[in-house]
This record gives sequence, structure tokens and C-alpha cells, in this order.
Amino acid sequence: MKVCDSLEQRRSIKYFDPEHVMTAAEKEQLIRHVMYSPTAFNIQNWRFVMVEDKTIRQEIRKAAWDQPQVSEASLLIVLCFDKLAWARDPQRYWAHAPEDVATQFVSEIQDFYRDDEALQHDEGMRSCGIAAQSLMLLAKEMGYDSCAMDGFDFKRVGHLINLPGDHEICMLLTIGKRLRDPWPRGDLLPVEEVCFTDRFPD
Repeated sequence: MKVCDSLEQRRSIKYFDPEHVMTAAEKEQLIRHVMYSPTAFNIQNWRFVMVEDKTIRQEIRKAAWDQPQVSEASLLIVLCFDKLAWARDPQRYWAHAPEDVATQFVSEIQDFYRDDEALQHDEGMRSCGIAAQSLMLLAKEMGYDSCAMDGFDFKRVGHLINLPGDHEICMLLTIGKRLRDPWPRGDLLPVEEVCFTDRFPD
């Protein structure tokens, strides 16, 4: 499937076939390919919690105001990020680069993120947002539908997945076989309302 077709056909699906099971190979394919998603300085700060335990899935569903896709989709992923990924042995992010390049980037990583908690948070949200889109397009190519979610109790879900204190949750993502077609797509805004050349108009 072409990327443009995936973008046009991707919709947020709420009702999935609870009997459908994704294979281990399919899950591995998703994660292996989503890791090609870009991150600043290659810090790879996203963390993916694939929730398979049915009891935990039900508890997360309760924390998500009983939205059915949480427990009925074939796959539930909690997209999280490590706020301190930049500081965790950053040399490994550039292990195969020329030594001078690696030295430069490692120094820049530390200078850029150190003492800036807001930047560490924002960088994680950016990375997870890019990864989420990658996952949804990959899923569509594999014949699956998806739903990105922020309608849940973040603190409760963090407790359920044993979220480390220096990590945060960005969103939930469900993937599976749809049971119902989505509502007709809402109108898209005119291009001229969202895209400008050089600067916003006066």
C-alpha cells in the first residue's frame, strides 16, 4: 500500500474483533519498523509497553472510561518516553559514526538537554507522536486499523504498567481488525487555512 493511500484510508476505529489474535511475527514487525522513526540526536527516547495481560487490559479500560477498543483490539500499546534518554550512555547512539562525529554529537546532546526539563518532556512528546504515526501507517499496510487515544487517566495507567519515575506516557494506541466501519470522515479544512508560504498573513 502506498503511504498516500494509508494516510487517506486510516481512521480512528473504536470497535475491534476481540477474537482476532495478531501473531508474534506481526508484533515484532511493527516494533522493528517503528524503531526507524526519527528522534532528535538519535536518542530513541520512546518506550513501547505492549499490554497483553487481559486483567491489566481490563483495568486500563476502566481507566479509559470503558472505551471498548482498549480491551477488544488485538494489540494495546502504551507509548511512553524516557525523559533522561539523552543522559543514558549517549555514546551508544553514535557507536558506528566516525569518532569525531560521535564526540561532537554526544557533547551537543548533553549541552542541549541538561537542566531543561521542559525540553526533555517536549522532545519525548515529539518522538512519540512521530512513532505513533509510523505505527498507524504500518498497521494499515498490514491490513489492520488503529486508534490513538489520550482519553484516559494517565496516573492510573502509569501505575498499572509500573511506569518509572523518570518516564512519562504520551498516549495509548490500539491496533486490530475492525468490526464496524467508521463514521463518514469529517470535513478537512481548506488548504489555504492551514498552509502558508514564508509567513503567516497580516
